[in-house]
Amino acid sequence: MSETQRIAEPALHLHTTAPSATIMPEASDGFVHTERVDGTVTRAMAYIGSGYPVHLAGPAGTGKTTLAFHIAALRGRPVSLIHGNDSFGGGDLVGRDSGYRRSSTVDNYIHSVLKTEESLDVNWTDNRLTTACKHGHTLIYDEFNRTRAEANNTLLSILEEGILATPRAGAGYIRVHPEFRLILTSNPVEYAGVHRAQDALLDRLITIRCGHYDAKTESKIVAAATDCDTSSAERIVSLVRTLRGEQEDAPRPTIRAAIALARVTREAGVAVDARDEIFAAIAWDILGEDAECTLADGERLSEEAFRAFIEKTISRSRGTRNQRKRAA
Repeated sequence: MSETQRIAEPALHLHTTAPSATIMPEASDGFVHTERVDGTVTRAMAYIGSGYPVHLAGPAGTGKTTLAFHIAALRGRPVSLIHGNDSFGGGDLVGRDSGYRRSSTVDNYIHSVLKTEESLDVNWTDNRLTTACKHGHTLIYDEFNRTRAEANNTLLSILEEGILATPRAGAGYIRVHPEFRLILTSNPVEYAGVHRAQDALLDRLITIRCGHYDAKTESKIVAAATDCDTSSAERIVSLVRTLRGEQEDAPRPTIRAAIALARVTREAGVAVDARDEIFAAIAWDILGEDAECTLADGERLSEEAFRAFIEKTISRSRGTRNQRKRAA
């Protein structure tokens, strides 16, 4: 497959090559650059350049996977991708036997003499970790702590000794390619389906803590992802951030909710205005559950109360924007 695909918050183009599904990422002009984003990318590139794996840790919806792909694109190397999974064992990362191949040779050149030779060979299939180690790919291990810690033990020898141990008969181990690099992402251990990573692995990583971005960055991301105007993006981001509160690691609502609200209202041709009944209804569908948690402490929240909230928040956002204009 040679199609170009675009990921959620536009950061790069992906070219996949069959049958290995190796990804060749290309940095996109749509990637949002702010001081905070560029600072994170610069540090990550320095760590990777020094040979250290980078671990992007933080709540869902903070752009960790997008950032990982952007960093990988800047390396200019092929990318292998693994998604963490609770059912993984070591073979799901390294490879496994995939059956047997039996062959026989019959020699009856002399009619009175019959010679038969048989051989039985094990078919081995490399999985993506092995492929990346062999060929010097950048491996993105997304949400690696959804995989049980014991299954990730195979990473320890890769990061410490540069050797991948393999159960393949006659192989024993593989020397890791010098261009191999590892980028991991993880969600907080409080999330459902997440395991605590072993200290021995975390000790070999450099962890960059990724929280929700500042209002300016989030507004730019929403505008870039949906092609909505700047003022609409700022009002929507203001709604989401007010519901999220001041905690940088608050789980919801994330920037995904802001992107969804901006995209749907733009598609529907609706103004970002609390007085517009259609916008209020769309906002209620997308943000209503989070609003009940934030504004009503989990109790039932009426749509009228929610509408009053978004009208107040948008008015405040509009006033702040006007103050910035006058100051400029």
